Amino acid sequence: MGNKFKEQLKSESPVAPKVPKKENKIVRSVASVVSGSFLSKETTINNFPFVFFLAFLAVCYIANGYYADDQVRKVNNLTNEIKELRTLYIVEKDSLVIKSKQTEVAKALAIKQTGIVESVVPPKKIVVHTVIINTQNK
Repeated sequence: MGNKFKEQLKSESPVAPKVPKKENKIVRSVASVVSGSFLSKETTINNFPFVFFLAFLAVCYIANGYYADDQVRKVNNLTNEIKELRTLYIVEKDSLVIKSKQTEVAKALAIKQTGIVESVVPPKKIVVHTVIINTQNK
């Protein structure tokens, strides 16, 4: 027939209502965020200005990063342009030095047939002597 004692204990013991187990705080927080119910709480509504301020600071921080990157690119481009212009300056200066030599000028004038010829007489030095006359009466 079975064990009557166990059957009596089961039937006589008062059944306690099941108490739901408390959820973990992290689980409740995540569930509140996912469901969106945290937005309607009083503390969240009171903290909206601060949250907007933090969001504004984050946007400013990101914009500043982009601005800094843009400025670095501009500086690099200008540096490269300066190097190229310096190279062109050196090349043109060297070309001018070569073209301004006396022999090169004489060749260029002979090619253009301007009638200007190189002087074969060396230049003379002109010396001016100045005489200081004392006009004071003694």
